[in-house]
Amino acid sequence: MNDEEPEKADRFADFGPPIPVEGGLVARSTRGFIGEEWWSRRFIDVLESFSLGGRLTRGRAYARKGQVISLDVAPGEVRAEVQGSRVRPYQVRIGLPVFTELLWAKAEVAIAEQAIHAARLLAGQFPPELEPVFAKAGAPFFPARLSDLSLSCSCPDGAIPCKHLAAVFYLLAERFDDDPFQILLLRGRSRGELLARVRRLRGEEEPDPRADDVPPVAPVGAAAALVGLVPVGVTGSSVSDVPGRGASSDPMRFWTAGEPLPVPKHPALPPDLLLRSLPTPGSALGGSRLLAQLAPLYEGLADS
Repeated sequence: MNDEEPEKADRFADFGPPIPVEGGLVARSTRGFIGEEWWSRRFIDVLESFSLGGRLTRGRAYARKGQVISLDVAPGEVRAEVQGSRVRPYQVRIGLPVFTELLWAKAEVAIAEQAIHAARLLAGQFPPELEPVFAKAGAPFFPARLSDLSLSCSCPDGAIPCKHLAAVFYLLAERFDDDPFQILLLRGRSRGELLARVRRLRGEEEPDPRADDVPPVAPVGAAAALVGLVPVGVTGSSVSDVPGRGASSDPMRFWTAGEPLPVPKHPALPPDLLLRSLPTPGSALGGSRLLAQLAPLYEGLADS
């Protein structure tokens, strides 16, 4: 400890405890680690590897007391307000460079080429296998060095990161718990943008946004008519309205009379789905070029 540190400690002691916040953002974790999913734990592990000492401990206490007033994630930065011992909340900013379009394109192509990764991502999952895929494309999720981050806080503490920044780090980890796609948003891609690009690269149709608004539920009367029954109290549909459905008393005609029910249609699977599911072979075998050469053969077999 140098001669300036006791003076700094005495100076900050004059401010007293932080002003309590009503309705602040409170960490769910009340003890031990913060961060439940693998990605949020990786984020915290990276930060704690920077040997920031007691500031992270004090920041964790701030996060659990609800001293953080607001926290917003946007491409390239996180902004937050943290209530300290002064009346005016401190303004906190965490900056992380967004990926270039070239890096995003490489990562998106790598995802689209792996059917398993693409399927899980399109299903809203965030498997740990995605991290090495992005890292191989030169687009790592998390900072490798403290200098990769741009940190600022309006508090009088000249040390960076201070406890206010640390508090935001911990709450950000819980935000990632709730929505891992916030990690990718911080790097420059929203969830919708990423999934749309992966779908286009795989040649898949975009989902109809109206599909969730109008669920495909048949009217009760029509459904009953299809099986030759008229529910009690239901009007507006008649057995005679359905072709082939008469008021027959022969039970053997129950399964044979009338038009056949429509067979559900399933989307055609790509002929090289198995090929896409396999890991990319090593360079000695030709790497991705081998997969590109085999793809037309699979398509030819599907046509024959």
